[in-house]
Amino acid sequence: MLTTLLMAIAIAFIIEGLIPALFPNKWRAYVLKLANEPIGAIRQVGIFLVIIGLLIFWAAN
Repeated sequence: MLTTLLMAIAIAFIIEGLIPALFPNKWRAYVLKLANEPIGAIRQVGIFLVIIGLLIFWAAN
């Protein structure tokens, strides 16, 4: 179980690192755009991603 969790975290880091590594200019523009978004919108996206993650986690069990 711990090995699976560590592998999932490692894959998440790899995917998260690929975007700025392959497309640094687009990633930077996205981060600057995100910095100008209202806090409420960012929070809604975060909550949506957590819910999607929980649903995938639930479906995998």
